[in-house]
Amino acid sequence: MTTTSQIRLGADIGGTFTDLVLDVRGRLHSTKVLTTYAAPEQAILDGLALLTREAGIAPADLDLAIHGTTLATNALIARRGARTAFVTTEGFRDVIEMRTENRFAQYDLDIRLPAPLVPREDRFPVRGRIGARGDELMPLDEAGLEALAATLAAGGYEAVAIGFIHAYANPAHERRAREILARTLSVPISISAEVSPQMREYERFTTVCANAYVRPLMADYLGRLEHRLREAGATCPVVMIHSGGGLVSLATASEFPVRLVESGPAGGAIFAADVARRFDLAGTVSYDMGGTTAKICLIEDFQPRTARSFEVARTTRFAKGSGIPISIPVIEMIEIGAGGGSIASVDAMGRIQTGPDSAGSEPGPACYGRGGARPTITDADLLLGKLDPDAFAGGAIRLSRAAAEAAVTGEVGDRLGLAPVPAAFGIVEVVDENMANAARVHAVENGRDLAGSVMIAFGGAAPLHAARLCEKLEIDRCLIPAGAGVGSAIGFLKAPFGYEAVGSRLFQLSALDGAELAATIAALSGTAERFVRAGTQAPLVREVTAFMRYAGQGWEIPVPLPDGAADAGSLRDLFRTHYARFFGRPVDGLEGLDIEIVTVSVKVQDVREAPARHALDAAGRLGAAPAARRPVFDPASGETRDSAIVARDALRPGDRVEGPAIVVERETSTVVTSRFDAVLQGDGSLLLVRKGFGS
Repeated sequence: MTTTSQIRLGADIGGTFTDLVLDVRGRLHSTKVLTTYAAPEQAILDGLALLTREAGIAPADLDLAIHGTTLATNALIARRGARTAFVTTEGFRDVIEMRTENRFAQYDLDIRLPAPLVPREDRFPVRGRIGARGDELMPLDEAGLEALAATLAAGGYEAVAIGFIHAYANPAHERRAREILARTLSVPISISAEVSPQMREYERFTTVCANAYVRPLMADYLGRLEHRLREAGATCPVVMIHSGGGLVSLATASEFPVRLVESGPAGGAIFAADVARRFDLAGTVSYDMGGTTAKICLIEDFQPRTARSFEVARTTRFAKGSGIPISIPVIEMIEIGAGGGSIASVDAMGRIQTGPDSAGSEPGPACYGRGGARPTITDADLLLGKLDPDAFAGGAIRLSRAAAEAAVTGEVGDRLGLAPVPAAFGIVEVVDENMANAARVHAVENGRDLAGSVMIAFGGAAPLHAARLCEKLEIDRCLIPAGAGVGSAIGFLKAPFGYEAVGSRLFQLSALDGAELAATIAALSGTAERFVRAGTQAPLVREVTAFMRYAGQGWEIPVPLPDGAADAGSLRDLFRTHYARFFGRPVDGLEGLDIEIVTVSVKVQDVREAPARHALDAAGRLGAAPAARRPVFDPASGETRDSAIVARDALRPGDRVEGPAIVVERETSTVVTSRFDAVLQGDGSLLLVRKGFGS
């Protein structure tokens, strides 16, 4: 059965809204429901009831449900996970507290770092030692583990993490320790050799601790979700989207919940990559702004950039090294506390600040009338005329302009001596500048120049801010896809079943054992395929990447390999080519250094149909007359201007809307500033194009 003949549900739980998309054999139905914190699955059930009723089907007709959630992320940030014990090699008890001894701010005497997820009194050393090449240097103290099992059973621990030194090279001690502890304990036990079998013990240890920390919470939630969906009549398989952008079974997600930490944003990046492929745009930047955060991701050659690690719970915004590292394959993006619910304030120096604190859905922005009293980005957007108070979220939520004005005036306007509209503009301008700065930093760190790129904007709040962000970044074109307000949930429906298996093993090219390298790739392929086959029997494709470096270097670069092991000469040539491309300099003078493979990655996923191609139409023709007009603040002139209000579903391909205007739809609105026009594309996307572009 192909995906186009299926009935599938995509459900994305965010910090403010839960977005749902129902694909009924190619026809999409969507809605946004406020997230319910006490029982997150309730929002999915409520949205499913709405969509099935609208589509005229029953929940039993569903063939597949695809889900992404920020629950694991929120548990790590808010420290709401299980009481976890960490069992490690004697002498390495304090690795997760000592970190790497790097300081992200060298001269800050008051530097703040996140506390370890497992406090020192809950970390237990065990005798035994594996060497860096996988040989046993000291036998595992099994008697000590037997005694430790009794201690842990009496201590009331809810989860156990095991992380031994060099377990990536030989997992025998970790597996044996789990076997011994499991005889006495009835709690989930995670081992680093399965969660993150990579070099660098600090990152590996924090990752296995994070997995154990959220595992009971996620297992309970996923089991509850599956049960309640079945009670509602949806007996279809439920799968999860993981941080790397693939789909995995509930069983895999429950065992390795740390792979779900960036699952929702990953769906958005897949959605943007699909749009980029549709228009044959090899280099784009995706901009996803929802109710709680904004995410920016670079899309290259129709694929989101990926990484082997990322950070959560940063103590300082944008500062690498200030968070807890999670060492798993992930779609690489920068995340900013800049959503519609981000709270605005004035600091001691009289500067407007926005985020990272958010009003979320409970109580929500002041204009929601649900008890929120502090000003948010949504309140400011309402005062600037960007939002229709009677049609927000398809009319499901009526917004109060009076409540928004009171909040903005009380917290910002009165403190700075500003009227409500200038105060609201100050709030929005600060958040837009914060997002622009984050995008610039992310692009520079990855060697990209955003000028000349095409932005792809989605999420409930992104279309409200995209044109202004393009002005700041000197981007001339921005695509707002159809269904942008629920873009991540649509991305779930386009995600492949996929899994990336990673393993560290040192191979020096001067003494390369090709058979051993081939065996390593085959083993990783088998692991990845096993996880993928739990969800699909479709044809699969495989990507092999070696992370390589010159001997003596501290870090390595990714080098895509032919499908299978290559000889030393070919590997050397591939590395030198990618090294020169990565660092922008030739490798002259480095020929005498040996080259080594540190880590091998194998990504396996099912084959998906390529989307239909479309050509960008930046000219268009004047089309649909505005349904209404209303005053909207224009940042270019600093004044409120009469602006056309155009219904998106009244536009036809090729229709052009001249800015300033607002194009409205059920889940969001697109603000077309005075410096831009908007042209509807053949696939239903809206192209914001700077006036005079191409002339």
